[in-house]
Amino acid sequence: MRNTRVQAGFTLLELLVVLMIIGLLAAFVGPKYFSQIGKSQQQVARAQIESFEKALDQYRIDVGHYPTSEQGLAALFTQPASEGNWHGPYLKKAVPPDPWGNAYVYKQPSASPTLDYDITSYGKDGKSGGAGDDADITNAQ
Repeated sequence: MRNTRVQAGFTLLELLVVLMIIGLLAAFVGPKYFSQIGKSQQQVARAQIESFEKALDQYRIDVGHYPTSEQGLAALFTQPASEGNWHGPYLKKAVPPDPWGNAYVYKQPSASPTLDYDITSYGKDGKSGGAGDDADITNAQ
């Protein structure tokens, strides 16, 4: 009697073919996926700026003017010492950093004659100007 064994498993060639297919899929899908991350961070920054605009409008209704550049967006969460009619907080949480971890820049009065204030995120690079993921995101857009 012969003792025959049936061995189950994959050959090295089969494993290499599967790894090559996975690598090709990652090469095609990866760049598209990572480009979407940059777009979603820009959308988050725009949404946060819109939220700040609503809170700033409520602040102005209560206090009679927008916070100064020195008071900044922090005045939406913490009462400035000089504001007696402050009825906040106007945000549920303290002002978060932009999606890239940088602070939003708030200036009042605005450099634009059509706006009362400027809120800016300098994008991924954290510097003024830029294009793509490095582009500035402002309330003027």
